[in-house]
Amino acid sequence: MATKFDAALYNFRTKCPYVTKDLLRWFPGHMNKGLKQMQRKLTSVDCVIEVHDARIPFTGRNPILTQTVTTAKPHILVLNKRDLTITSLIPKIRDQLKAEQNINNIVFTNSKDQNCRGLKTLKPLMVDLIKSSNRYNRSEELEYNVMIIGVPNVGKSSLINMLRSKNMGRKHSLPVGAVAGVTRSLMTKMRINNDPKIFMFDTPGILEPSVTDIETFLRLALCASLQDHLVGEETIADYLLFWLNKHGKFRYVEYMGLDEPSDDITKVLIAGAVKFNRIRKSRDFDGRVRSVPDLLEVARTMIKAFRTGELGRTLLDIDLLISNQESSRNQQE
Repeated sequence: MATKFDAALYNFRTKCPYVTKDLLRWFPGHMNKGLKQMQRKLTSVDCVIEVHDARIPFTGRNPILTQTVTTAKPHILVLNKRDLTITSLIPKIRDQLKAEQNINNIVFTNSKDQNCRGLKTLKPLMVDLIKSSNRYNRSEELEYNVMIIGVPNVGKSSLINMLRSKNMGRKHSLPVGAVAGVTRSLMTKMRINNDPKIFMFDTPGILEPSVTDIETFLRLALCASLQDHLVGEETIADYLLFWLNKHGKFRYVEYMGLDEPSDDITKVLIAGAVKFNRIRKSRDFDGRVRSVPDLLEVARTMIKAFRTGELGRTLLDIDLLISNQESSRNQQE
């Protein structure tokens, strides 16, 4: 358990770190191609599963997908990585999504845990929704086709692999990774269940062409929906520090080898370099070689600690949750 600190004693920043406007328009060509493929494939799909990160349930979802893909077919919102968010707030998240966005079918999952309750409920929910829907041109088809969509690196391929393993005893077949952009095109359908026959289409992660809100962009980056080097690891680590301080979550102090909280990302990274012995060789302008802290490598270490839960469970969208002041008090270190 981290040492308790009084946030009121520190003069923390009130505005999040700045990023250039060019970064907010990051939309690679393969995403545009993938979106068009998905839209063309809708006529052969019976249900759409949208996967998103449970730490950002209210932000970062691509409105193009929600407007053009999820409205055309029965829709399930899967909030994955529930093991990294605040479990006690899940009922409030669910209620708010239903009230504000009219999403009725919400499932929280941990695609790394085959015994996850959400994974167990997903298949019967899919079948019930498809059976009760008007399938139009597919009404005579006995097999069910499901398309999985979402922004990059929220666990779409992992979810398919887990369902395939759980329902059919098959080994994993789709490549997965801890960075955004592993799936770059619409893949051939894969069977994930025999009775009834259910096939799934994996799709590339599709981001919004431009993100107007800087903090939404940084939350996506912190959750690895953007490739780290495109944003900058030190920028991502700085936003993480800003968010942790703002919400009084100080587990990073001990983890990074500090004596107390700090609002200076350079100071935090230097302390981490000392603790983790992250040193690199640097050549001065006069040719002399000296040892300096490897701040980039320490930033990567700090970001990884957040993503694996070592800095505690978090709900990055806590400020958007109704009664968030009360909810903030429920957060556990």
